[in-house]
Parts: sequence; C-alpha cells; structure tokens
Amino acid sequence: MNLDIGLMTFDLPAVGEYCRRAENMGFGAVWSAETRHDPFLPLAVAAATTHRVGLGTAIAIAFARSPMILAHIAWDLQKASGGRFVLGLGSQVKAHNERRFSVPWSAPAPRLREVVAALRAIWTAWQRRAPLDFRGQSYRFDLMTPFFDPGPIEHPQVPVYLAGVNPQMCRVAGEIADGLHVHSFHSERYLRECVHPAVQEGLNRAGRSRADFTFRASTMVVLGDSAEERKRHARAVKQQIAFYASTRTYEPVLATHGWQDLTPALHRKSVEGDWAGMADLITDEMLDTFAVTGSYDTVGAQLKQRYAGLLDSTALYQPYQPGLDDPRLPRFIKEFNA
Repeated sequence: MNLDIGLMTFDLPAVGEYCRRAENMGFGAVWSAETRHDPFLPLAVAAATTHRVGLGTAIAIAFARSPMILAHIAWDLQKASGGRFVLGLGSQVKAHNERRFSVPWSAPAPRLREVVAALRAIWTAWQRRAPLDFRGQSYRFDLMTPFFDPGPIEHPQVPVYLAGVNPQMCRVAGEIADGLHVHSFHSERYLRECVHPAVQEGLNRAGRSRADFTFRASTMVVLGDSAEERKRHARAVKQQIAFYASTRTYEPVLATHGWQDLTPALHRKSVEGDWAGMADLITDEMLDTFAVTGSYDTVGAQLKQRYAGLLDSTALYQPYQPGLDDPRLPRFIKEFNA
C-alpha cells in the first residue's frame, strides 16, 4: 500500500517547496482538492518542481467544467509532469452544482460516464491527429481544427479516477475508470461488502481485472503520542463523522452497521446549529469504526492491517493530517513503509 499526502497549502509560491519536501520524504502522491481554491493551479506548479511524486486531483468537480476544458487542463498537466498526473473527478451533490456552481443537475452516474467517454474521445483525437466526433446525451464535440489542437504527448493515457460512495457510482467507476477515490467517510466493512463488490461488477462488465484498477482513500485518524492529544483529536474527528453522517447521501454507510437512524437525529441538530450536540451522538464504537486511533509509531501498521486488500493507497484525512514540519512525521512515514 502506498502512502500519499494531501496538499495543505494553496499559496502558489509555496506549493513548489511543499511538494518537493513531500517527494523527498517518500510520499507516493500529492492530491489537490477542490474546496476553497482551484485544484489544478497548484499541480501546475508542482509538475514543474518535482520529478517522481504522483500528482492528482481528489477531486475536481466534473460538471462545473466542460469536458473540453478538463481535457486541455489534464493534457497539459500530464505533459508537464512527464506522465505523473491523475485526473480525479467527482459529481458533488445537487445543491452545490446548482447553487455554488450554477450548473444544471442531472442523474450523476450516467452523466459522469459520458464525461469520461468524451475526455477519452478528445484525447484520442489529439494523440492520433484524427477527426473528433463525440455525440452523447449531455455533450457534443465535433469541432477541432489544428489551431486548437495541442497535438500528441509522450504519455497520452491519462488515468481517470472517479469519486464514489453508492454502489451505482462504484459500478460505473469499475466499468470505465482507472481508479476510485473512496470517500473518507467509510468503514472496512462498507468497503468489503459494498464498494468492492460494486466495482468488481463494473470490472466484469468491461472485461477488466482487479489489476487494472486502483482503490485509494483518505483515512480519518485520531493521531497523537499522548492520551490528551488523542482525546482532543477524537473530539474533532467525531465532529467530522457527525457532519457526514447528517447527510442522507452517506446513510448507506451507516446502514451497513445498523446505524441509519442516526442520520435524521444528526440532521435535526445541524438545522438547529447544535454542532457540539452532533458530536455527542457519535459513540466511541462509531469512532473506532470510521477512524483509526494510534500514535505516530503505531498508526501506520494499523492502517495497513485494516486496509490490506481493500486499498492500494491511502493518506491521512485533512485537516487532521500533520504538517510537514511536524518532527514526528518522518517516524510515521518510516513505520508505514517498513
């Protein structure tokens, strides 16, 4: 299992040094998220300042951009990084699409399938200098003159990972994508009983094998070398679990453990603004189910034991990921890679 890291700075002048340090410390990949900043700009800086570490989005919002825009950005980043880029896409939920990005909403799984098909049609046209002719339900691309064609690159097979929680999206990922960004709100049991079988069904439909596919996730951890530090972080992680569990989208994860009745109670408290009360509803058993607790010397082995055969790479979930300046971080990396 590879150990990755999330990008913790979006200050563009600082990104290069951050990613160089992550590369030198032995991380396998640096992932950039679309939260308060654009996810692609920092990776352009990282591509020009690193040599080995993988670079990718975890994730970029698919429907907020035309597939043509995504195709150009990914093509340039793949070329600049020498083939180290992974385009991670997610649908986000209806409210964010319509109200944060002001784009139309439609059934996400079929539309995301079409986005990936369109991307590959565009990349194939550029690489082969062939006519572009893609027609789907949501997108049409059949105009590509030499003036707008960036031309072939050395590593034209840009990996595409999809973000998925429910079985339908996981099946689509298994059928058409190169990997799955597993949501941070997950459990070992949910991966084993729901996510993996759905992905395998998609792989079977496409005649592909497990070796053709990558499972990666950021993992919530309660990390600390003292009981007091772990107690403080446990409260913060319970708050994060409560945030996700209050949303109906993630109710199937709770239902795997018989906790689906928790969602309405958490949702009521979120409407009331009772954030502290939400965390109080998360028991220690739930914390142990959705997060890994340990010290810097032990949590690496715990992660590998929990996710053996279930994940190909993981990272510590932000914002509970220690900074690169934390003197204990090299111990964790060494112990993980042992």
